[in-house]
Amino acid sequence: MQNKKIVITGGPGTGKSSIIRNLEAQGHFCLHEISRQITLEAQKQGVEQLFLEKPLLFSEKLLEARIAQHEQAVKFSKELIFLDRGIPDVVAYMDYFGTSYSKMFSIACEAHEYDHVFLLPPWKEIYISDNERYESFEQAEEIHEYLKKAYITYGYNPIEVPTGTIDDRSRFIINTLYL
Repeated sequence: MQNKKIVITGGPGTGKSSIIRNLEAQGHFCLHEISRQITLEAQKQGVEQLFLEKPLLFSEKLLEARIAQHEQAVKFSKELIFLDRGIPDVVAYMDYFGTSYSKMFSIACEAHEYDHVFLLPPWKEIYISDNERYESFEQAEEIHEYLKKAYITYGYNPIEVPTGTIDDRSRFIINTLYL
C-alpha cells in the first residue's frame, strides 16, 4: 500500500506539536519533531545551543534525521503518515539565518517528496518561548515566510491551517485530505 506522507509545518509556537499529538490520539500515525532531541543530545555533550553555536552541524544532523524519518514513513502500512516538519524546513531555517550550505540540502529536498504540506500561520495568542524556542514572535512571523517560500520552491502548494481549537485545526487537516 502506498501511504501518504503529510507534513505539518510552521514557525515556532504555531501549535504543530499539539496538532500532531491530537491526530495521534485519534489513531493516526505520526512522526514527531526531532530538533529538540538533537538539541538535548548536544547539551549532554556540553554544547548549550547547537543551532546557534554550530548551525551547519545542527542542520546536517537534522537533515540526516529527517531523511531517516521520510524513509521510515515509506515502510509503514498506514494510509496517512503525519510528520512534524519536513526536509524543506531545514533549508528554510538556514536561509532565514543566512547560513551557507551545500547542494546536498537541495538534493535531499528534491529526492524526498511529501504528498501534502499543511502550514500553520503565526498566532500571537498561543505563542510561548521556552528553553529550546528562543525566537521572538516577530522572528516567528519571518520564519513562517521562509518556510512558505522553501516549500513553494520545492514544488509544494502549502495549505494554510486556520487558527482555532486543536480539534478544529486537526479536523480541517483531515477534511482537506479527504475532499
